[in-house]
Amino acid sequence: MTPHSLASLGWSDDFLRQISAEDLASFAPARVTGVRRDRLSVLTADGPAELRLPPDLPAGDVAVGDWVLADPATRRATRLLDRRSCIFRRAAGEASREQLIVANVDSVFITTSCTGEFNEARLERYLALAHAGGVPPVFVLTKADHAAPDAYLDRLRAIGPAVPAVALNAKAPGAAGALMPWCGPGKTVAFLGMSGVGKSTLASALTGIDLDTGAVREDDMRGRHTTTAREMYAIPGGGWLIDTPGMRELRLTDMAEGIDAAFAEIADLAEHCRFRDCTHGPEPGCAVQAAVKAGEVDAVRVERWKKLHEENAGHTASAAERRRKGKAPAQRVKQAKRADGEA
Repeated sequence: MTPHSLASLGWSDDFLRQISAEDLASFAPARVTGVRRDRLSVLTADGPAELRLPPDLPAGDVAVGDWVLADPATRRATRLLDRRSCIFRRAAGEASREQLIVANVDSVFITTSCTGEFNEARLERYLALAHAGGVPPVFVLTKADHAAPDAYLDRLRAIGPAVPAVALNAKAPGAAGALMPWCGPGKTVAFLGMSGVGKSTLASALTGIDLDTGAVREDDMRGRHTTTAREMYAIPGGGWLIDTPGMRELRLTDMAEGIDAAFAEIADLAEHCRFRDCTHGPEPGCAVQAAVKAGEVDAVRVERWKKLHEENAGHTASAAERRRKGKAPAQRVKQAKRADGEA
């Protein structure tokens, strides 16, 4: 593989400010392209490399797209740099742990299709993830050859009026070109969406790499075999794409601001409610319900906004409790050690 400049890999002043001249003299900045249990696949200015993870950096704390400092002498990652952006979700079954999806991306293609798979509530969850992580979202509506896309585009505008939306046939020759306004040298993009909506087909079109997509079931138009691991691929002409597995479950934690950003018109109204702790139900002076009665906002969308906030609050509280319980034994051990030393 031809070596890339740091700038072409997505390096910027945001990362340079985090390291010293001494760091640069001893270590090499490296972009993570793949995460394994005990090692990282990376790209540096000298080309691709494999790095061992240090004992204090679990693989679960690193995402594809991250930047690390690599020690050429030991072939080990020595430090994880702070991210510009990051998309994560709550790990299934573990309320206290975040599951990283991608890091340091410039745009995320939230992908759905002109089929029965289209679901506003799920798309709003993707929007909340993107906004919470500081990643500008773009709606990509695939399978435009299966149904007239205008009605679906109208539904997208209803939940994300400020979000760019592109309708296309992922298998058509011009599909990749429709996404190029968000790609380019030093730019990184990622796909999010359910399995079978055409993410891998679009990734193949963008990268020129034949990514396995498998057959499609006629009953629900979903692919049988899809991406199973996050990987970063070069886009001809410049830029990078991170392909991700389809995600059926999107649990939200610590995402109140992201949810409000995804429902901006409702969150703005809530600022004008009479009571600060308004539940946006039967209370007097609720600006949200007043707008519903006036036909200015969709009542169903308001209920989805409230549901996401309730879910997020529950998961966030559960995560905080687990973290508190996890710290308690360690604190007791420290206290016992101090007591032994004083005795």
